[in-house]
Amino acid sequence: MTPGTVKPLEDIRVLSVTVFLAGPFLSMTLARFGAEVIKVEAPGIGDPIRNVGPYAGPKGISPDRQTEDDLSIRFLKRSEGVKSVTLNLKEPEGRRMFLELAKQSDVVIENLSPGSMRRMGLGYEDVAAVNPGIIYCSIAGYGQTGPYKDLPAHDHQIQAMSGIMDMNGPADGPPTRIGFFVGDLVTPLYAAYSILGALRVKEKTGQGQYLDASMIDTLATLMFMEPVEHVVAAGRTPRAGNDSRDDITGLYRLTDGDVIITVGGEDRWKKLCNALGADDLLNHPDYATNAGRQAHVATLRREVQSRLGQYTCAEGIARLEAGGIPVARVRTLPEVMDDAHFRERGTLKPMLRYGSDEPVDPGIVSGFPIVFSGGELPKLEGGAPLGQHTEQVLGDLLGLDRQAVAALKKGGVV
Repeated sequence: MTPGTVKPLEDIRVLSVTVFLAGPFLSMTLARFGAEVIKVEAPGIGDPIRNVGPYAGPKGISPDRQTEDDLSIRFLKRSEGVKSVTLNLKEPEGRRMFLELAKQSDVVIENLSPGSMRRMGLGYEDVAAVNPGIIYCSIAGYGQTGPYKDLPAHDHQIQAMSGIMDMNGPADGPPTRIGFFVGDLVTPLYAAYSILGALRVKEKTGQGQYLDASMIDTLATLMFMEPVEHVVAAGRTPRAGNDSRDDITGLYRLTDGDVIITVGGEDRWKKLCNALGADDLLNHPDYATNAGRQAHVATLRREVQSRLGQYTCAEGIARLEAGGIPVARVRTLPEVMDDAHFRERGTLKPMLRYGSDEPVDPGIVSGFPIVFSGGELPKLEGGAPLGQHTEQVLGDLLGLDRQAVAALKKGGVV
């Protein structure tokens, strides 16, 4: 281990057959921990996200490719530290070579349509036959089993089918999609620590196993951390927009912006009234109990709005903070992008092209949100051009020389 660098997975090799977002994000997450991640892509085509603009290249950012060196910004955001190898898995020789690579790997991950890898003879059973210790993880919208498994699914459909859209948005408005690809991004995190758990089991038993990750199941486990079933049983809408369903926690408009506060509970109710000088609310018999405040929550929100609304954000925040009320101003994305907090902690960092230390402008990639006291996670290379590592990987792992790789390329195998 390099001094000052933390590489928990530096002895782990991952074979990745992944496209779009969920699988690539899992690949990048494992690479961040020091794993060698080899992304297997179709020759001449690659991950379809490579062909979705905008693109970054030597001439800057453009909606369309300006040079052969341009790479999709979406691909750059999802592929740091991942090697690119081209291999035609529809050809017998490509499949044979994949299994040879799998023999020398610890983990296989894929997020193709359910059953795709199995139909090519590259499913878990096929890989386990040549490498019984393999950890094989599949990610799909609905998982590999169940009545919905064959339905096409991107994050939009998963948010709709999971019910999470029914929870999101104002109570008197339509169901609303969460503004980023939550199913595509949280499922790989579940998958990552499941892979770590499976590797731990393998250390003890020598046995690998199959992991079936489902985006819709992931969202269901998150949603029902809240007592939503009681809301539904009572015949209430689960949508509450920016507010709490049961108390005056929520969003308030001040003279120069919005703030969001958290109340909840008797103690904070009293603190809020004191902070706003609202003895009339504190002593009002209708609001003396939690049940009473729930019954009159709409009226109370209007009362709080009328009192808070006279202040600027700075004034209102100072008053509430002094009173012990959790509060934050609602910031814009440009404000967040410019916040030094994220740069100092490595949460957000400049986007780099492969082989370059010059940042793409504007361009941000997400770092890792946990800080290790033992050192920094490894600095990763930017997303690689298609097939960048084919010759190196096939040479190192399969013993093929340059001429052999060239012949395979001419034959459409790599």
